[in-house]
Amino acid sequence: MTRADPTIVRKVQDSFAKQGFLKTFDAEIVEILQGSVTLSAPLLPRASQQHGYGHAGLSFALGDSAAGYAALTLLPPEAEVLTVEMKINLLAPARGDRLIATGRVLRPGRRLSVVSAEVWAETGTSRKPVALLQGTMIPA
Repeated sequence: MTRADPTIVRKVQDSFAKQGFLKTFDAEIVEILQGSVTLSAPLLPRASQQHGYGHAGLSFALGDSAAGYAALTLLPPEAEVLTVEMKINLLAPARGDRLIATGRVLRPGRRLSVVSAEVWAETGTSRKPVALLQGTMIPA
């Protein structure tokens, strides 16, 4: 994949900085490419569920945001993006040091873009898949 246009990179960074929910969980941008964005968040106690695993809500939020920002990288600079629909398959409990989510555009469109995201739990240098998301985004 190629690097995103610097104007779009700045737009994604500025938008991400306004994400109150993800900021609560110390999420960060890892990489911005044309049609692909990777985000991460540490698996902190405040993001756990009753069994001590990372809460599926964090996996969903991180994957949804990564996929949405991936769609944004392919839209004109004046556009915004909203999720129309998003499905998640939980593959394994989220346990590790942090979650990594990579969103990708599967099919860009003028009105709807089909997107996906993969979410992994990372411990040291190993990664285990924990969720797959697929959905649609619309320019706003």
